[in-house]
Amino acid sequence: MRILAAEPGCHLFSGCGFEAPTIGMFFPEPWITGIPGTAGIDLYLVLLLIALGAVLLLWSWFSKKLTLVPGRRQSVGEMFVLFIRDQITRPTMGAKGDSFIPLMTAIFSFILLMNFTGLIPGGLPVNSDLSFPAMLAGFIFILTLIIGMKRQGGWGYIRNQIFPPGMPKPIYLLVTPIEILSVFVIRPVTHALRLFATMFAGSLLLAVFAYGGWYMLNISAEPALAALSVVYSGAALLGYILFFVFEILIMVVQAFIFTLLASLYINQSLEAAH
Repeated sequence: MRILAAEPGCHLFSGCGFEAPTIGMFFPEPWITGIPGTAGIDLYLVLLLIALGAVLLLWSWFSKKLTLVPGRRQSVGEMFVLFIRDQITRPTMGAKGDSFIPLMTAIFSFILLMNFTGLIPGGLPVNSDLSFPAMLAGFIFILTLIIGMKRQGGWGYIRNQIFPPGMPKPIYLLVTPIEILSVFVIRPVTHALRLFATMFAGSLLLAVFAYGGWYMLNISAEPALAALSVVYSGAALLGYILFFVFEILIMVVQAFIFTLLASLYINQSLEAAH
């Protein structure tokens, strides 16, 4: 995780206070500017390319020399695909969701690797920048519109979304505005914010643990204070390690939740409500 130390030489018992990392760590300065049509090349763009390359290399490796009787490498890839089918597409879309398994596999893999860039020393999760989760959520939102209008017709899809069947007509005066706001605004916004907020908060907490542990370590102090600082710093290090492991789990869970919701939204576009 990336750590910004405002005062690198400041430690416990040295007379200076602790300055925690700020949200400024999520806004790195561009490394290269002046590229037409872009804001430049920064840390996020490099990490995004790393994640994309890792996804392509991973699935190229899984699918290399496919055989009827899978070897160890192919078996791992097939287990991954079966996980997407059995835990995401089948529960949300049934058998008709099998045609979406490649898409859901790609989305899950890509988001997971973008989250894992936060484990690279000096890196951040790509999804701790709101623009990337927003782009992914926007893609799913547009895809659901296209699928829904293709399957149900333009007005048919909109009607099924904003006029839930089986309600007394006067109730629509209350329900329809809520459904419009829910389907066309709240759904894509929360889809993006859930992933972004979790990666943002997790990275900031890890940075606090890391920088706090470094601040509390002061071996140049008096012997008793130096020993005490080692204890404090060790406790912070232990907290960092525990939370680091927990953050890996959160990264996997968030990739799963984003993909699961994407599958659920697509299913709602495949079939009209009854």
